[in-house]
Amino acid sequence: MSWGTELWDQFENLDKHTQWGIDFLERYAKFVRERLEIEQAYAKQLRNLVKKYCPKRSKDEEPRFTSCLSFYTVLNELNDYAGQREVVAEEMGHKVYGELMRYSQDLKAERKHHLQEGRKAQQFLDHCWKQMDNSKRKFERECREAEKTQLLYERLDSDINATKSEVEKAKTQLYARTHMADESKNEYAAQLQNFNAEQWKHFTVTIPQIFKNLQDMDERRTVKLGETYRGFAEVERRVIPIISKCLEGMVSAAKAVDEKRDSFIVVESFKSGFEPPGDFPFEDFSQNIYRTGSDGTISTPKNEGVKPDPKHSMGKSKNKLWLFGKKPKALTLEDFSHLPPEQRRKRLQQRIDELGKELQKEMDQRDALNKMKDVYEKNPQMGDPSSLQPKISETICNMERLRSEIHKNESWLSEVEGKQSSRADRRPSSEVNHHTPHGRESPEGSYTDDSNQEHRSPPQPDLHEFDDEFDDDDPLPAIGHCKALYAFDGQNEGTLAFKEDEVLYIIEEDKGDGWTRARKQGGEEGYVPTSYVEITLEKNSKGAVTYI
Repeated sequence: MSWGTELWDQFENLDKHTQWGIDFLERYAKFVRERLEIEQAYAKQLRNLVKKYCPKRSKDEEPRFTSCLSFYTVLNELNDYAGQREVVAEEMGHKVYGELMRYSQDLKAERKHHLQEGRKAQQFLDHCWKQMDNSKRKFERECREAEKTQLLYERLDSDINATKSEVEKAKTQLYARTHMADESKNEYAAQLQNFNAEQWKHFTVTIPQIFKNLQDMDERRTVKLGETYRGFAEVERRVIPIISKCLEGMVSAAKAVDEKRDSFIVVESFKSGFEPPGDFPFEDFSQNIYRTGSDGTISTPKNEGVKPDPKHSMGKSKNKLWLFGKKPKALTLEDFSHLPPEQRRKRLQQRIDELGKELQKEMDQRDALNKMKDVYEKNPQMGDPSSLQPKISETICNMERLRSEIHKNESWLSEVEGKQSSRADRRPSSEVNHHTPHGRESPEGSYTDDSNQEHRSPPQPDLHEFDDEFDDDDPLPAIGHCKALYAFDGQNEGTLAFKEDEVLYIIEEDKGDGWTRARKQGGEEGYVPTSYVEITLEKNSKGAVTYI
């Protein structure tokens, strides 16, 4: 159905309708803009939420529990989900809102052009009508004047008193008026014919064409709205597969939560390697009640009546109570001796692995530099071989330093893994002479079960025995010698300070506690960390073993 044939007389109403159509299109564009602003705000709030709950610690300090890792996966997926909401907002702004606003401007310009054409056509028709109406009025006036002249001529012609000149004059005026009336008639007829033609053209050609253009414009506006409605939905539909993957990732993260794995991580993280505390010894305070001078009186055997050493028996058990309470803080030591044995072993192994990687890098760099040096030696024009020597020397120094570090840490690691404890197993009497409980010892101190002894110090279970050993008048014979791998300050009582590469005499082997008794060439004696020295025992000495 065409507007031109059905609505040829509804120019003003079509003017209002087309204006309403553009207003409606812009209203929908405003709706899209507010929707995309909501999407942008939603995405921003989601990203802020993810940022708020994301861990701020380094990866090394992050919990490795599956529940935590799954939560971080959920956060990552939610962050991706927020990104898809931003995509929705961006495409709505570009493909829907922006397109609508550009199209609205084009519609306004096109509508203005069509309405101007319609108004010009209407003005031209009005002009033709005015010309026709003026010619009609002029013809009407001329006819009335001719009629008056006709009456005057007839009256004078019939009047016997009128002169001949008066009659002739009236007749001349009649002819003139009649001629003017005929000309006005012809002009009116021509203007009427022209107006009718223009009016027919106006209402059957011009106006229908203008209305058809307005109809096409309005129909294109309607089609555009339908396309943007579909585009509005398509923008959302295109991100649904990605959003579904984000949600599937969240579901997979939920399935990845493993309570057994988390429990295992807790055990591995906090396992100390210590043995559970032993039973408290029975202390018999009733021995004096039954003691009498009579031989027949039942009494407690002498060896059972000895009062236990409160420092040793009670103190040792009491000191284990920290396992059930808050562990006291300790300083971070280079050999990790402040940690429990199991944790110390893990940290030492981790450090050895890291040093091994660094050593491999240095070795690769050394090989590359040597190859480059060979190339320079064969082709001097490419470079000076001597210019690479400083870098090669530096690399070799770094390699030696790393090897020394690895050796030192491997010594501590082997100590933790029980090499010293295996030697202690071969000498069970060592626990009698030294009451230090089996645990983890370090070159400069031991980690005992006593929370108050959690610092670097040599084993000092019995100060009286320690002092007695140094009060001997006759010095003990040397059973071997050792070379210091590292310097030791020997600040604790009973220890012996020495420098790197210093040679000492061995007068007593390590009894499993990580300490060896040695003597300097000047005669000064004391205990030194076994892992700090390279020991060589004499072949004729009993049980000679070399410890490194």
